[in-house]
Amino acid sequence: MSRPDSAVPLLSATDLHAGFGSHAVLHGVDLEVRDGDIAGVFGLNGAGKSVTMKVLAGLVPAWSGKVEYAGRDITRLPVEDRVGLGVGNVPQGRQVFPELSVEQNLRLGAYQLRRRDKSRYAPVLEQVFQRFPVLAQRRGQAAGTLSGGEQASLAVGRALMSEPRLLLVDEPSAGLAPKIVEELFQVLADLNAGGLTILLVEQNVTFGLKLVRTAYLLRSGKVVYSGLVAELDRERVVTELGIGRLLGAARPNPDTAKRRAAPTRTITNRSPSMKNTRKPRSLGEAS
Repeated sequence: MSRPDSAVPLLSATDLHAGFGSHAVLHGVDLEVRDGDIAGVFGLNGAGKSVTMKVLAGLVPAWSGKVEYAGRDITRLPVEDRVGLGVGNVPQGRQVFPELSVEQNLRLGAYQLRRRDKSRYAPVLEQVFQRFPVLAQRRGQAAGTLSGGEQASLAVGRALMSEPRLLLVDEPSAGLAPKIVEELFQVLADLNAGGLTILLVEQNVTFGLKLVRTAYLLRSGKVVYSGLVAELDRERVVTELGIGRLLGAARPNPDTAKRRAAPTRTITNRSPSMKNTRKPRSLGEAS
């Protein structure tokens, strides 16, 4: 897939300010995501990455500034209405409903879909099960008993149940072993290759820069540097993110779309705890 060149961004944020109480976190965030692109927001802890995503998803109100989706101002639009327009969200920490079954979690993700067209629910559910076979195998199992990797699959699958055009993904690698992160990022790459626009926040810069095509570097609640990954000044990235030799150890892939598309693999690990207190083991082992 070539780089998107649509004249109008699918998603844009202009001069966003937001925070909690009297504490300001965002101090004028500007970014845009073109239709079909896969973009990432990177920064040190406390830079405002997750708050930016929460404002874009409608979970945290913007104090000022504007959020536009497909040319429409959605700055004050409630979360559920954004989902109805095509904005899916994979929240930080995955946030599955532990007492509910896998299928019940997926059904909750489809609430806007079922309101719009009930006949679409069954085929979309089947598509998610085909993409994540482990979810089909565990459809009646309580989500809280899944491994961390399986919960990651469930969180992505739940967001896909609304048939989004844009997927917001907040810290997908958190708490997962490196091999499982590779599997998860392959899922996101496959989804993007299939036409889904993605914006993600990722603390693991070496993984994230391999996946995304466009990068935004956040510092103190503002975008301080951005551009195509293939064209970024590596020294500038090192300076802004303080990642030293890690960047050199994982040179960014300039075009994610050139990867060979592969069937989605099961994302699993052995840890049954939702807190992921144990070290995840190898992929492909059942919980």
